[in-house]
Amino acid sequence: MELSMAQLERQEKYKLLIGCIVPRPIAWVTSADESGLVNAAPFSYFNVASIEPMMVSVAVMRKPGGIRKDTARNIAATGEFVVNMVDVHNVDAVNQTSADYPPEVSEVTALGLGLQPSASVRVPRLAASRIHFECRLHQIVELGSPTTSDLIIGEVVHVHVADELYEHGRIDPRAFDPVSRMAGHTYATLGELFDRPRPVYEEAVSKDKKPS
Repeated sequence: MELSMAQLERQEKYKLLIGCIVPRPIAWVTSADESGLVNAAPFSYFNVASIEPMMVSVAVMRKPGGIRKDTARNIAATGEFVVNMVDVHNVDAVNQTSADYPPEVSEVTALGLGLQPSASVRVPRLAASRIHFECRLHQIVELGSPTTSDLIIGEVVHVHVADELYEHGRIDPRAFDPVSRMAGHTYATLGELFDRPRPVYEEAVSKDKKPS
């Protein structure tokens, strides 16, 4: 199957991307408008952007007419947000916050979600998550012409990790039990884990040169 992007409609491109690029981690983002109204919404166009400085990226698609979603508008206005990580214990609440709530309605209030204060930003974090990345806005890159997506790059200034997930300087993936996004209405949990040590170039070359 050969697919030319020039011949595909927007929905066809969307289905192709979300079906091929899987599984995708989910950022459950809390942000607040200038009056303090807290918004919570999930985004699966999310990943690591940099280690030093520590940065993450979240792409927020715009509404028809190029209108920014509440999350992007809040972050642009206040420069702060929190990424609350998604696991098997909170995924149902995460899914509920994906509904198209009007700007004046807080998903947190409507769904009775618990909040906890952050350490370095004013935006609160969600009590239902066990890992939180407090972020300050580094840059918003407007994608498309006219703009159809806001690529938000945030610098992580503080991280909260539940004690039971942190062992010897590492996150225990089984204890974390993260949930990722697939296509359609499908989510996924961790399956079989396996190791593949990264090869060392010199050793790989030496092995290739050995006679068989």
